[in-house]
Amino acid sequence: MDNSGKEKEAIQLMAEADKKVKSSGSFLGGMFGGNHKVEEACEMYARAANMFKMAKNWNAAGKAFCQSARLHMQLQNKHDSATSFVDAGNAFKKADPQEAINCLNAAIDIYTDMGRFTIAAKHHITIAEVYESELVDIEKAIAHYEQAADYYKGEESNSSANKCLLKVASYSAQLEQYQKAIEIYEQVGISTMDNPLLKYSAKEYFFKASLCHFIVDELNAKLAVEKYEEMFPAFSDSRECKLLKKLLEAHEEQNADAFTEAVKEFDSISRLDQWLTTMLLRIKKTIQGDAGDLK
Repeated sequence: MDNSGKEKEAIQLMAEADKKVKSSGSFLGGMFGGNHKVEEACEMYARAANMFKMAKNWNAAGKAFCQSARLHMQLQNKHDSATSFVDAGNAFKKADPQEAINCLNAAIDIYTDMGRFTIAAKHHITIAEVYESELVDIEKAIAHYEQAADYYKGEESNSSANKCLLKVASYSAQLEQYQKAIEIYEQVGISTMDNPLLKYSAKEYFFKASLCHFIVDELNAKLAVEKYEEMFPAFSDSRECKLLKKLLEAHEEQNADAFTEAVKEFDSISRLDQWLTTMLLRIKKTIQGDAGDLK
């Protein structure tokens, strides 16, 4: 069947479901299995939603899933209601990001009410991603990553919590909230340095914390590097730590060329990502008479 056929069928199903809901609310409908009719309507809305999905009419699919979610709530089927709100959110993501967030928030409310914090955290991450890519509201993305991290921590899912916190740190630094970024990078660095599987990453977090210190104050950065070396001796031998020391020296001498040379040498072995490039440029701009690039 072609897509327009699917859409027609979905519209028909929606009309039938609406009828069932109306008749379930009437006096006679209430006497003769009102709830049963509502259950049937729930199923019809969900089937209609899936047909709309096949026809790629995401808005209509989202609305149909919402209808199903609300009826499930009426029937006290909390789990089914939350699932339908998530389905609605996923459909709306393709057509109306703000509506997607509303539906996912409705699902989160139900899951937290049921004590299902891990699944609520997962949906907070989805909302954060919509704010990152679709609505480009980084402050709101940060808030949802923080909420997800809180829920994961409460459920002892520390590695999932750390993943969310690292997102928060990365964005906070970009927004020049360096103190917040430093605290997170240090906290995650400390929590991973004693883990045999994760300790390799600790040097990266201490490196990033040092760069945030460096942007604010050169002396702070020096003290931070010493502190991290003491806490985590493996940091001393890392290429990141060696780079920091060269950069501190170049900065002290106000030598922009030496600064650029050290960055280039590092970049030739470990490619700098966008975040690191941004932070290094911000530090380099504090060298007097600097043109402000890393070339």
